[in-house]
Amino acid sequence: MKKFGLFLLITFLFAGVLYAGPIRDHGGTGELVLLHTNDMHGTLLPNNGRGGVAEIASFIRAVRSVNTNVLLLDAGDFNTGSALSNMYNAEPDIRAMSIIGYDAVTFGNHEFDGTQAKLDTQISAAGFPFVSSNVMYHGSYLGGNRYIVKEYDGFKVGIFGITTLRTRTIANPDSSIVFINEIDAAREVVDILRRTERVDIVIGLTHMGNVRETDDHITSILLAENVEGIDIIVDGHSHTFFPMPERHGGTWIVSANEWGKYVGFGRLTIQNGRLADFTWAPVYIGPDAEVTAMLRPYIESANATLREVIGRASQTFVFGNRLTRYQETELGNMITDANVWYFRNVSNQRIDFAFHNGGNIRAELPAGPITREQILTILPFDNYLHIVTMTGTQIIELFNFIATIPQGNGGFPQFSSDVRYTIDKNIGSGIITELTIGGQPVDPLQVYRFCTNDYILGGGDGYTVMSNAVQPFNSSLLLSYTVIEYIRAQGGVITPALDGRLTIIGGIVQ
Repeated sequence: MKKFGLFLLITFLFAGVLYAGPIRDHGGTGELVLLHTNDMHGTLLPNNGRGGVAEIASFIRAVRSVNTNVLLLDAGDFNTGSALSNMYNAEPDIRAMSIIGYDAVTFGNHEFDGTQAKLDTQISAAGFPFVSSNVMYHGSYLGGNRYIVKEYDGFKVGIFGITTLRTRTIANPDSSIVFINEIDAAREVVDILRRTERVDIVIGLTHMGNVRETDDHITSILLAENVEGIDIIVDGHSHTFFPMPERHGGTWIVSANEWGKYVGFGRLTIQNGRLADFTWAPVYIGPDAEVTAMLRPYIESANATLREVIGRASQTFVFGNRLTRYQETELGNMITDANVWYFRNVSNQRIDFAFHNGGNIRAELPAGPITREQILTILPFDNYLHIVTMTGTQIIELFNFIATIPQGNGGFPQFSSDVRYTIDKNIGSGIITELTIGGQPVDPLQVYRFCTNDYILGGGDGYTVMSNAVQPFNSSLLLSYTVIEYIRAQGGVITPALDGRLTIIGGIVQ
């Protein structure tokens, strides 16, 4: 407990700034500890010695043991990540969060990766409330709570939830789901919390991010600058590490990085119905026996399959800071080449190339033995492979769209070795030059057949140009399956390599 005590001392000394918001007439007074997580992505176990739900549980229990008023929140994206979590559709994650005792959780974009039936099951199984102020499902707010009011001795706290509208293009929400503009929804619910519920503190629990991905992406910063009356925004989505809280407009914004590496720890002082002082810092601390015991049968059941060694990497396939969203990568090359190999050599399909969105690839592949679990962690989405046809003219249109995708966006592509092209970012939003397929310039009159995943084919990440694709063949194969078979076929040893299939001029260099 020495680390924990030291952290509390540092936190208490952390300088706060007074909030000059309006005084509510009921004059609530007191102190509240705010704890929060975000973007857990199925990280049930420690990752490189950091995080893990048992470790988080231990820290939270310790904080509750010495503080009367504690509020625990999660800003979404508990789905899609580790193979252990994916195998059980995040059931152990939800059970762990229920044991820990979250007061409110909002929806991240990855909660919409699967079917609505899957999400409905998760909502029903949760021993904690979901809150959503801008996602509607059959005329009601998804999860059943437009907002939540928590009453403490001396003051009231209102919590609302916002999910980024980017979810409509970067995930696969059911057609019955309706998203309301983030700013409009927040203004309306904040007004209700202030005027009708007469809360002292308003907290926005948002999955929006502070990094703008597209021109129309409304970030947590824009929300804070455009909506009055929010004391604190607890944010997720961009996986940003906050060493200290940020102030935008009249609102503090905090976020706890990713994968449970940190728990955000804040202390609010409420005087006369307003936030008089706020201190905050990120922290990580030790394991919890109950959560560890709950996870054990899931781990044991999964280990037999997940730890099967399927091959060896001669060197590390570097992922870096999500490099697959910025440039040609060794991982992207291996994965797309694996697709082409499988369809040409196992399925006897005619195929000219394969490509996938870089955001589909989520982790590096270290040198040494390769397990099934590692591949499922690198490729956590249940993406089924399709082969489709386009004319050369439509292929050029596809690449013209690709040229405009900002580096860092999840839609940035990774292509098989059959494709060579250059993106010139010095011209407009980007143009394609020197495009060849199979060593030849694209012929507008030729018909090309290629492989991609069902997410891209459905227009995900803005690929509406894929509506031009015809003659679809659903292979019913998962992307991860073809990669595993490819590794086996290489004599069990694969080597990372770049071959210049993509050149970027004037872009971001990672």
